Formats: sequence, structure tokens, C-alpha cells
Amino acid sequence: MAVTAPRLGGDAEIIVLRALGLGDLLTALPALRALRAAYPGRRLTLAAPAILAPLALHSRAVDRVLPVEPLGLVPVRRPALAVDLHGAGPQSHRRLLATGPGALIAFAHPEVPESAGMPPWRRDEHEVRRWCRLLEECGIPADAGRLELDPEGLPGAAADRRATIVHPGAGAAARRWPVERWVEVARHEADRGRRVLVTAGQGEVALAARVADGAGLGPAALRAGSSLLDVAGLVAGAGRVISGDTGIAHLATALGRPSVVLFGPVSPAAWGPPASARHRALWAGRHGDPHGDRPDRGLLEIETEQVIEALAALPS
Repeated sequence: MAVTAPRLGGDAEIIVLRALGLGDLLTALPALRALRAAYPGRRLTLAAPAILAPLALHSRAVDRVLPVEPLGLVPVRRPALAVDLHGAGPQSHRRLLATGPGALIAFAHPEVPESAGMPPWRRDEHEVRRWCRLLEECGIPADAGRLELDPEGLPGAAADRRATIVHPGAGAAARRWPVERWVEVARHEADRGRRVLVTAGQGEVALAARVADGAGLGPAALRAGSSLLDVAGLVAGAGRVISGDTGIAHLATALGRPSVVLFGPVSPAAWGPPASARHRALWAGRHGDPHGDRPDRGLLEIETEQVIEALAALPS
């Protein structure tokens, strides 16, 4: 029997919880756009960290962003619909139920009776497909290919397709390739006449500076302390992006820029870019702890020569 989506009033508010990082926001865009299409005219509010607000609003997938820390209180009262795009539960489910929603969309969890009969969580599923499936099985069509961001309106200089962005950082040491290997790759790109820019997220400036200095790029190559919109503008104008399994890799996908992404403890089948000649995902085939405090052994198996070969295979 076909499942029908919850019916909402004309002025209803939808609250969506996705209080995670940049890559999490970008992998949720198809699901957010599906909700927008299913409920035109309703206000769609994303509960997420404040730092993501400018980019989330630029995507036009949501109407407003409500600053929320991971699994923090969601300060909304009685939304017509609450959608959990945060996790399997039960904590995230309970945060949304505390708002008193008229209806809930979430994965089934045995500790949350209100989720009984909802779609099951599947451990081995690509992150983009996971949230689209949740909505589809609740009666809301979703297109997992709707990952794009519009480069129009992003800050930044004119496009420089000879520029290579090197992003050595990641949220955990397990996903950080060794500095000396990043230096080799950056130097290789510079030696071939490409303009190399080394980007850094919060807490990554010293790491990025070591790469830029080691490759002899000069201080102008270091791009740190920028807002997410500035970083998105930089990616939109660049020719290619090289990074680990982290947020900027998803920006490259969203903005249609060729990329090489290094995977360590997590398979690209779970978080990788779409299959395309535009993207190269390198993985040694090992699974590990993505939050570990030292580089994953599988990540260390990726040699500099492999990355250089992947770069040579990218469209120019």
C-alpha cells in the first residue's frame, strides 16, 4: 500500500534537525529540497550550527536557520512537522518530540514509541541516499542527485581554472593524510604551473601553513579564517580540489569542480562523491574509526604517486 506524506496546513512550519558539520549539510541538500517541493509555501526551518547558516540560506533549500548545537535544545514550539535528518535516534528524536510537533518523520527506534512503523535505519548506506530513502518511504519523492549549489552570488575573485585547492585538514586525525605527503602534492601542482591555494578550517591554520611553507608557495597561498561562503566562492572559481574526507570535498561536488578525495577509515560508498569522471575517490579498502586520534592505517596506504596519478586523470 502506498504511503502518503503528512498533510500540513497552509501556514505550517517544518522543523528539520541536522545539527552537524559542513559535509552533513551538503549531503542533506537533496532531502531538504524534497521537503521544499512536497510542501510549497510552508516555512522550512533548519536547526543547525550557526556557522552553516549563510551557506544553507544560499542553497535556497531552507527559509531560515535556527542555531542549535549537536543534540542541543530545539527552541521551537508546536511545528506542524518535525523531520530528523540528524541520526538514528533516540536522542535526536526526543529533541524534536520535545517541540510538540503535529507529525514526526524519523527512522524507527525501539526506545521511541512515536517512531514505530517508520522506515528502518540501515548502517551500510550512502549518506545522501539514506535521507532521501527516509522521505521516500514516508511518501515524499526525493532526488538524490540534487546536490548542486549555485555559484552565482558567492564571494570571490574571477574564476581561475589553473588554481588547485589543497585542503590538508579534517575533523579528526584519523582522516588527516601526513603533512609531508601534502607538501609533495602541492609542490607537484605548483611545478606544473598551477596556482596552489592551501585552505584551512577552524583549528587547522598551523597545519595548512606547514603545507604552504613546505611547498615553497609563499604567504599568499594560505587561505584561512574565511567564512563558509568565502570558501565556497574559492572552490567555485578553482580548477580542482584535493582533500581528505571532509566538508570541502562536498563543496567540490556541489559546485561541480573536479576533485580527488582521500578516504581512510570510511568507505567512499558511504560518504564519497557521485561516480563521475570529474571525481576520483582513493581508498585502500580498510574500515576504521573516523574519529580516531591518529592517521588511519588505510589512509597511510595511499601514496603520493597515487594522488598525482588521480590528479592527472581529472578533466582539465
